[in-house]
Amino acid sequence: MAFSVNTNAGAMAALQSLNATNRSMETTQSRITTGLNVASTKDDSAKYTVAQTLRGDLGKLNAVTSSLNNAKSVTDVAVAGAEQISDLVNQMKSKALEASDEGLDVESRTAISNDLLALKKQIFTVIDGSDFNDVNLLKSGATAPATDGKVSALQSIAGDTLTVANQGLTTKAGTAMGASGTDTSITDLAGDTSATAAAAAKALGTKLDAFFKEVKTSLSDLGAASRQIEGQLNFNSNLNDVITTGVGNLVDADLAKESANLQALQVQQQLGVQALSIANQAPQTLLSLFR
Repeated sequence: MAFSVNTNAGAMAALQSLNATNRSMETTQSRITTGLNVASTKDDSAKYTVAQTLRGDLGKLNAVTSSLNNAKSVTDVAVAGAEQISDLVNQMKSKALEASDEGLDVESRTAISNDLLALKKQIFTVIDGSDFNDVNLLKSGATAPATDGKVSALQSIAGDTLTVANQGLTTKAGTAMGASGTDTSITDLAGDTSATAAAAAKALGTKLDAFFKEVKTSLSDLGAASRQIEGQLNFNSNLNDVITTGVGNLVDADLAKESANLQALQVQQQLGVQALSIANQAPQTLLSLFR
């Protein structure tokens, strides 16, 4: 190799090697700082675009989960209300059967009638109060914000929907006991004669039996809907975990590996600096030829 003060090939080679080491260190430090092996499409276009698609799916899945949680809350409130109504109707059935005894005196039958009226008012209060976020699955004609008081929820990121129908218990209760705010069918139990009052009590008991069957059907429907929503929420949670793990497998950095690589690059950098220093001193040896 010729000796020249104009061109120092050794220094240029050492400088290129040092620059490559510095670039590798910048990449490694970026991975350690961000925790990502693929932080930009410049790192790996294929993996980055796939990861972005999966991140979009995660966003959609969060929206689905939020919708299902709202539907579950509405349904669970309706279930609680229907269960309470079921208990109250059972009490009314017992009171109606007690009032059907022709041997009761007027005072006793009147007391029973008052108890039935209080239970009836409580049932309508429960129906009206079984409301969540302006949706009532028990109240007939509860139209805000969903038509007919039903609730609909997103079921998947594909746009499938899950619907829980309104149970219309206001109308059904009115058929059995008279509309809310009226007490005609209840006060009939305290009639002028024992036979008339007993007959009214039996008629009320028959209507209550029919209403109780409708309440049981509503409980079954609402319970099934709640379980379906809960199952879908569990599936979405598992799916969220799987997608998150998949994104991590694509773009996350192996920090243990990057840490070891950083140690090696730091040694290479130090050696590169020393090699460049030696290469820069080489032309000075030419001065000895002119002494």
